[in-house]
Amino acid sequence: MKKAIKLILKEKTTFDLYFLDGAVKRYDILSLADKFPQLNALKDRDLFLKGSLIGWSGVQWNDDLDISSETVYECGINVTNEYDDVENVVIGYKIKQRRIGMKLSQEELADKVGIDQSDLSKIEKGIANPSVKMLARIVSGLSAKISINIE
Repeated sequence: MKKAIKLILKEKTTFDLYFLDGAVKRYDILSLADKFPQLNALKDRDLFLKGSLIGWSGVQWNDDLDISSETVYECGINVTNEYDDVENVVIGYKIKQRRIGMKLSQEELADKVGIDQSDLSKIEKGIANPSVKMLARIVSGLSAKISINIE
C-alpha cells in the first residue's frame, strides 16, 4: 500500500498527493466521473475544498466521495519535481509517527532534545528545513537512527 502523507487541493477538481516514498502525484478526480457519476458533485468548489486525507489510505470528501491512495499513485501524473519540500515533508511525517508511537507530545520530545516546541512542529509539518545536526538530535531523542544515502 502506498502511504499518502500530505494533500494539496488545486484548481477545479485536481489535487496533489505526497507519498511516503517521496513521490508527489497529481490527479483530477473527475477522470473517474464516467464510472462513478456521483463524483460530479465535486464540481462544487466548496465541497471539493472539504477534501482531507483518510489516514494514509486516500482522500475523502464525505461518506460517499473518496479515492484510494493506490489509485492516485498508479494513475496520477508524477509532479514531484514541482515541489522543493518533498524531503522535508517525508522526514517530518516519519518523525511525527515515531514520536506518536512513543507516546510523546511535541513538548516532551522538544524538551528531551533541547529545541523549541514550535520548531519541532514546523519540522513535523515539513515547513522547516532542519540541519543534519538538528535531525540527528531529534532522531536520537526518538531512539532511532538517521541514514543519508547519496547515490
